[in-house]
Amino acid sequence: MAQGRKPKPTALKIVEGNPGRRKLPEFEPKFDPAQSSPSPFLNDDAKVEWGRIFGILYEAGVLTEVDRAVLAAYCQSYGVWAQAEREIDKLQQSSVLNGLILRTKEGNFIQQPLLGIANRARGDMVKYASEFGMSPTSRVKVETSGTQKKENPFARNGKRPT
Repeated sequence: MAQGRKPKPTALKIVEGNPGRRKLPEFEPKFDPAQSSPSPFLNDDAKVEWGRIFGILYEAGVLTEVDRAVLAAYCQSYGVWAQAEREIDKLQQSSVLNGLILRTKEGNFIQQPLLGIANRARGDMVKYASEFGMSPTSRVKVETSGTQKKENPFARNGKRPT
């Protein structure tokens, strides 16, 4: 299979003003906007992140019903990362070796396993975030002047859904 850049979504090309001036796809699938309720299996930190980011992505017009699983994966990665970082912080405050290194039964030093968990979750979180244009490098060429925010039908009293 050929490797290379992922194709840019048509909605993103439109927001950018179609700088390549190539013909835009006419029959690209269109999906309904996403529902605001988070997936029930998300941990508490992930649900808080869902509530923080859902309305922002919806208003930007990048979130549809088929994107819920990717958003859930992003939020769960965020939740695992947040939990691991809290535990690492506790260990750093109470450990002789600063919580980042463990001594094995044999007397060897190894990296705290929570560091690996935190690093993996952080990497996954960044990967998923870039799918939604949530990192500086994934949105650097996007110009949004002249675009209007969509009204969020899930917002309550002008606030983002939680």
